Amino acid sequence: MVISGDTSNPLGTYLRDRRTRLDPIALGFGGGRRRTPGLRREEVASRANISPTWYTWLEQGRGGAPSADVLDRIAKGLMLTEPEREHLYMLGLGRPPEARYHPVDGISPRLQRVLDGMVLSPAIVKTALWDVVGWNRAATLMLTDYAKLPREGRNILRLLFSGDHVRARNADWEGVARFVVGAFRADVARARASDSAAVVQLVTELSRISPEFEALWQDNDVVAHGEGVKRLHHPEAGLLAMEFSSFAIEGRPELGMIVYNPASAEDAERLRLLLEARES
Repeated sequence: MVISGDTSNPLGTYLRDRRTRLDPIALGFGGGRRRTPGLRREEVASRANISPTWYTWLEQGRGGAPSADVLDRIAKGLMLTEPEREHLYMLGLGRPPEARYHPVDGISPRLQRVLDGMVLSPAIVKTALWDVVGWNRAATLMLTDYAKLPREGRNILRLLFSGDHVRARNADWEGVARFVVGAFRADVARARASDSAAVVQLVTELSRISPEFEALWQDNDVVAHGEGVKRLHHPEAGLLAMEFSSFAIEGRPELGMIVYNPASAEDAERLRLLLEARES
């Protein structure tokens, strides 16, 4: 983040700073004699496929508010990382960029260690398509042993709508199903994945095998997946009430974390005994 410079034009200061860090020769521009390091303004404009005059005005604070498309072109031209691109959006438009959907197969070892550190809190990491790509031992014992499922079987919607096992485990299956479909719709829209082949395929499949899903999908309800309470019938621990909270993962807008915590001291004791019994 740029701290020094013209505080009245932070966007221009940031753009100038980023272009001075690029190597003209490595990017195919002649070396020659340059008054300042890095790329010239017209070279950045060429790489971004925008008018040199328009780019110059942006650096000088005279161009007005740029569009998201222009910012994306500049970000590509300046070879910005995703956090740098987000900062560019905050300076130019006062908001972060819309999330970009990318298929995800797994999570980093560091994020897995975060999950494993929550010993008494079942936690999962899911994608915008609600594929579970990370989980801890507590989630395995309370929710599902995802490791025993094929990759395509780790989708929360498939588990919820295609089998009697998950339906029986949820004390309020109808309420959970409506909530999940509404949150799924919001997630794929936020990730700009509504028209992706993966979403179309999943929605078509679930509509074919589950009339309940088809009806809920056609309702067009949208909900925010923030927090709530989930009640589960566990074969060993009995009825468990678990509060859940959802968290964004910094730098990974395509992922979200859901953490469950016992809703009462009694629920906490039941969960603790279940975990201890499995460890023994």
